[in-house]
Amino acid sequence: MNHGTPDSTRRFCRRTVRVRVDYCAEDGVHCEYATTLGADGLFVETEKPPPPDSRLEIRFRLADGLSLHQIAGRVVWIRGQERNGRERCPGMAVQFIDSKGCSALARDLERLDQNQDAFPR
Repeated sequence: MNHGTPDSTRRFCRRTVRVRVDYCAEDGVHCEYATTLGADGLFVETEKPPPPDSRLEIRFRLADGLSLHQIAGRVVWIRGQERNGRERCPGMAVQFIDSKGCSALARDLERLDQNQDAFPR
């Protein structure tokens, strides 16, 4: 699914997930759910996203429950609840800006992908 960024510009594939995410923004700590995840970023469902370009500290566990990731990111774009009269999930796209964190996440995602059906389809 394309969320404003052409798929051809992504370095890593995105997975459909339901992962609880804690993130720290200027106005405090929040707990929401990510619905897509890749080694370079994620989409977080939230009704009150910070503005684009906001810096965040994001923390979450993968499906195995063992891998805790804490990665710095920035809000790339936000999505409202309605578009052309159609209801949709509001939220924000976050690009990870910590290369070390991205590498660790990529390794863990690859390991989980090798484990059949680590992520529900």
